[in-house]
Amino acid sequence: MNDDRNGQGFTRRRVLQIGTAAAAVAAAAPALGGEAAAQAAPGLTPGPGSGGFARPGAAVRPRFRWWWPDGLVDPAEVRREIDQIAAAGFGGAEIVAVHHSIRDKSVLDPEGHGWGTPAWNAGVEAALDQAARRGVTVDLTIGPAWPAAVPTITPDDEAAVQELAYGTATVAGGATHDGPVPEPVAAPEDGVTKRQLVAVHAVRIDTANATRKETGLAPASFTDLTAKAAGERITWTAPDGGDWLLFAYWRRGSGQRPESGPHSAPDGCVVDHFSRAGTRAVTAFWEARLLTRDIRRLIRRAGATLFEDSIELETDALNWTPDLPAEFKRRRGYDLMPYLPVVVRYKENTKFAYDAATTSHVRHDFWLTISDLFNEYHFGAIAKWAHSLGLEYRAQPYGLETDAIHTAAILDVPEGESLGFKNLDDYRALAGGRDMGGRTILSCEAGAYQGGAYNTTWSKLLRTMGGAYAAGLNQTVLHGFSYATAPGAAWPGFAAFTPYNGGIGFAESWGPRQPTWRHAPDVAGYLSRIHQAMRAGKSRIDVAVFRQKGYTKTGIGAGWFTKSGVPLGWTHQLISAPLLDLPSATVSGGRLAPGGPAYKVMFIEGDRFAGNECTLPLGTARTMLKLTKAGLPLVFLGDWSAATVPGLARDGENEQLRDVLKQVFAQPRVRVVALEDDVPGALADLGLRPTVAYAQASTLLTAHRQDGAADYYYLCNGKHAETVKPPVAAIDHDVTFTRSDRKAVPYRLDLWTGETERIAVYREDGDTITLRVALQPSEATVIVLARGGQAPSATASDAELRVDRQRLIARATAPGGYSTTLPDGRTVETVIGAVPEAQTLTSWRLQVEDMTPDGVRRHDLKLDALTAWPDIPELADVSGIGTYTTTVNWAGDGGAVLDLGEVFDTCRVTVNGHRLPVSVFVPAVDVGPYLRRGANTIEVEVATTLNNRLRVSDPTVYGGASRQKYGLIGPVRLVPYGEAVVRTR
Repeated sequence: MNDDRNGQGFTRRRVLQIGTAAAAVAAAAPALGGEAAAQAAPGLTPGPGSGGFARPGAAVRPRFRWWWPDGLVDPAEVRREIDQIAAAGFGGAEIVAVHHSIRDKSVLDPEGHGWGTPAWNAGVEAALDQAARRGVTVDLTIGPAWPAAVPTITPDDEAAVQELAYGTATVAGGATHDGPVPEPVAAPEDGVTKRQLVAVHAVRIDTANATRKETGLAPASFTDLTAKAAGERITWTAPDGGDWLLFAYWRRGSGQRPESGPHSAPDGCVVDHFSRAGTRAVTAFWEARLLTRDIRRLIRRAGATLFEDSIELETDALNWTPDLPAEFKRRRGYDLMPYLPVVVRYKENTKFAYDAATTSHVRHDFWLTISDLFNEYHFGAIAKWAHSLGLEYRAQPYGLETDAIHTAAILDVPEGESLGFKNLDDYRALAGGRDMGGRTILSCEAGAYQGGAYNTTWSKLLRTMGGAYAAGLNQTVLHGFSYATAPGAAWPGFAAFTPYNGGIGFAESWGPRQPTWRHAPDVAGYLSRIHQAMRAGKSRIDVAVFRQKGYTKTGIGAGWFTKSGVPLGWTHQLISAPLLDLPSATVSGGRLAPGGPAYKVMFIEGDRFAGNECTLPLGTARTMLKLTKAGLPLVFLGDWSAATVPGLARDGENEQLRDVLKQVFAQPRVRVVALEDDVPGALADLGLRPTVAYAQASTLLTAHRQDGAADYYYLCNGKHAETVKPPVAAIDHDVTFTRSDRKAVPYRLDLWTGETERIAVYREDGDTITLRVALQPSEATVIVLARGGQAPSATASDAELRVDRQRLIARATAPGGYSTTLPDGRTVETVIGAVPEAQTLTSWRLQVEDMTPDGVRRHDLKLDALTAWPDIPELADVSGIGTYTTTVNWAGDGGAVLDLGEVFDTCRVTVNGHRLPVSVFVPAVDVGPYLRRGANTIEVEVATTLNNRLRVSDPTVYGGASRQKYGLIGPVRLVPYGEAVVRTR
């Protein structure tokens, strides 16, 4: 509730959202200590090795992707950069050989200083040793750049990545083809010299099965001519009655190399990710060349993790592996060969089709087999090997049409990425696998903005990531931190991705070269506290959304729950069939996986990757029947009367599926709805409600963790995707939280300061607590419901309230009487006396550290009005750090809030020598505890990107960038407030 008495257009809600004040639920409080600390709930330091919310331990701090110019690194510099990362409050780094910005790779000396050379190993040893000394971690990437590759194989080796290339020739009915079998339509890549003819087939063209982009074929006409193709030649006469296509299929290496090489001499070759041979090539190279005695020792000492980047297996043909036909038959129960025509690809597109159902189902079976091989022979095998070394295994398990949800249950740490993930459901897919697999962490490669080099702000990064934490993310690996130097690199130093093709490259090179690095510990602390809270106890989710295909990085959501459920408070994750075979897939108390995400209901809709076809594996349907008989509610969307299995059905399989589904639909805890709009009615009919709820649609995003009887709720006023428009607006409404303990009371954790405060205003009703949440766009907080000491509270108030020992304190920015309603129903009035007028601070001294290629220059200006640096002639092209200083006379008895208005990018406030971190989303701070009567010195330190300087120092690359509006722009206002004790007795 706003009140004009709070004066000068500065609302009470605005006061509430700044400084140590509760951004959603309570008034300001100083750092807890003494009796105030006793009011804090016990157990507010979740996670192993926790240092508490004020000083989180290294295990939960954000990390960097650390780009090296291969092994052209100095161990002393490596140690120095570890020190820089640790000193800035980050938890470690992941070493990866990446140098897209360097066009002439010869300057990096791939033979003497490439990936895997003694020089590389010396750098790794230094990094691991210094990390152990500083209490941070260093992760080791499985190969140079990506995908996984080693220099000990060639594209022709069986362990190298494979493809199946096809060629066709048209043969008219009654005509004869006499000559070589058709050559592949996709030419081989450089270095590929061998090939093997796998099969030769003939199929009649059938226009009835054609699609907009695919030639139709008649499946009954399939003819295997492989035995006739001796010496790669064939003589064959097509039957009368229409044109035929003669197919030849060739297995060969795809010739793929790791990104932007060479990284070694010889250059590495990407391994086959679907075979034991490919995995053995990786592990053998590591055992022979990378795992020196010292590195083996340091891995365990430093707590390292093995990391695998994007699985981007690029080919103009079809992903393949030599044993695929045999593996397919063993796993799917039928021969793949008659269906190769509708599976093969050219430039990522299928070109031929049988009837729609057969085509869709066979393709499903093909990619399911690839997924099985991927998970078993690559991810599962690498994980087992890594564990034998004392390493955990982190990977990005997507990029192909494989079950990434299942893979996330296999990996120690699954990882997503902010660049490629299109919305929060891409994270929720991996989170479902993580939680059902009993894993703890979901990581993210964060901040790889296209064209973002040297112009990315911390506020943009945090805005991007805010919603992802609500979707289950709890580790952030920033993209990235570049090694200091490389041959030919211009000021401010080597950067892995800029210049990129001569222009501004991807992402930032965070580190000491950035003006904002001085404020990086504040950002690191903020992220650490989110990670800390989002690793407490176990994830708790309302809904398990079943996916027939476990893809991610698609942006395809979960129907009603994504569009309408999330805005009302519902939370969901995506699960796939293999997860229902895990030991966690049991039901107790109506919850699926009660020891993990404890889903309240499973939602099953048609296959969103196959025209919403109502399809389920027979075994999965039987599992669902067992689960709902054990008490799990199920909601089905669509017409399931003609349901089919997702692959090519065997005799009677579809009929069996429909019979099982009839039994499922007859169960008391199952509902079937025809339309998405009917879903909320089905949920209500089952007596289900979200754990967090609000009366009307909101942009509030939530995540819930339960640690014993304590509940942790992360709240963010964010977007479902970075591209969502229009921008998110501020929110201010009641939110109802479910508590595990009916004696729990609410606390707020300040993510910028680490302070914990008892919330003063809330309503209780059985297992729920309702309180008011007000958040600016992208602003986040954490609410904890836990037992605590006795303290007064209120159910409503005209003033902002805070708890101070055993008292309620009312705060307002205007004098007058303020009503407060107590839990027993009584209403009391609190009078706040005189409050000084707000002051607009216009006169400042500005001292600027101007970062240039020739060193730091200094500017000293006097300002009578605040404006952006590009509007000040001396600062038009300056990047650096500006310190604004002013003197304020203070005669008030209460306190005040310093509202900075508009600021670019990060800032800190110092009042009479007391330094205060400031939220990048709400640039205002409660300075009341630090003001004194008489003259007060206020400093605002503002840091920028390097964009404006690079525009003029390196115009060939950065000259096209627009100037950014740096500085303290304001208006800056000192807004006094008064306080008084609320009479509760």
